[in-house]
Amino acid sequence: MKLVVQVKLLPTPEQASALEATLRACNRAASYASQVAFAKDLKDRNSLRKEVYADLKARFGLSAQPTVRAVKKVVDAYATLKASLRAGNLGPPTSRRFRAAVGTPIRFRLEAAQPFDDRCLSWQYDARTVSIWTVAGRMRCIRFVCSPDQLKTLNAHRKGESDLVRRDGKWFLIATCDLPDPEVYEPADWIGVDRGIVNLATTSDGTNYQGRRLGRYRRWQARKRAELQQKRTRSARRRLARRRRKEQRHATQVNHRISKEIVSVAQRTGRGIAVEALGGIRERVRLRRDQRGTLSSWPFHQLGQHLAYKARRAGVPFLEVDAAYTSQRCPRCGHTERANGSDRDHFCCRRCGLAGPADVVAGVNVRDRARSAWVLVTAPAPSP
Repeated sequence: MKLVVQVKLLPTPEQASALEATLRACNRAASYASQVAFAKDLKDRNSLRKEVYADLKARFGLSAQPTVRAVKKVVDAYATLKASLRAGNLGPPTSRRFRAAVGTPIRFRLEAAQPFDDRCLSWQYDARTVSIWTVAGRMRCIRFVCSPDQLKTLNAHRKGESDLVRRDGKWFLIATCDLPDPEVYEPADWIGVDRGIVNLATTSDGTNYQGRRLGRYRRWQARKRAELQQKRTRSARRRLARRRRKEQRHATQVNHRISKEIVSVAQRTGRGIAVEALGGIRERVRLRRDQRGTLSSWPFHQLGQHLAYKARRAGVPFLEVDAAYTSQRCPRCGHTERANGSDRDHFCCRRCGLAGPADVVAGVNVRDRARSAWVLVTAPAPSP
């Protein structure tokens, strides 16, 4: 499995200046190559490299390998755009967003991430330093910091490219590590997980991870942003920049904690984890204006991603099941009716009288569907 490890660089002022100049030169070169690729319809790597290789080296002061990386970044960007167009992620062909994506070449921000391979970047794990190519020459002994677990993972499993990123004035290296997949065990049973806004996650065991504290934190952050935006001063803009990703980091940490606890319980009890497939939820519901911010900030997708990769890393079986009517179906008699849910928090079956917390009932339904789905997944293929 692929795992991304992010380490923070601690460059000196001279090293930081060289890294900034390198990042800007590489992205200017990528934008120039993108214009050529768009004008001459060169979307494969070999053709584009033959066309722009000499110009990129002469105009932007890049050496051979960074030039190759810049060309590959352009080709990958156009491949991603083509996939998005095929999937319909940019709207219908008549939309302004679609026409802008098709009718103009891709441009790269001056501080966009730049990939470096092992010819341009080397790691010294014991000294916790890196050596990286820059337009000012090879910069050696750039210190980095990370946790002991991250350092162990880097040393044992790092492979491929690493991305140089500048974010809010800080420098990071994002490395890809290729970890071996552990063998997935046969689950004794399943833990059904129901995700929501009021309760971020509720398991079929009755464990409830409430979202009230996260909701209060989001509302407090929104008020603070509104107050700072009204001031319109330099100090307010600086404080807004510092707050820019604070809320996102907090929500990510909450999702990490919840997913880690659920996966550890599943691993300890020999069970699998099942969640609802909630893709395309924005297209399925219509919201009032005051509800849009709540749904857009609902971190259910990230929680599902954390559960999936942590379960895979621990060898825990993981399934996504159909989410239809999990909050309306009675797990005892199977009766499905909207009136079974008298309100958001309570469930009461109109046929057999089963009652309980609505989120726990939904988690039990998810668990039951996982039991049936796993039988189909693991069934032997029929003989011809």
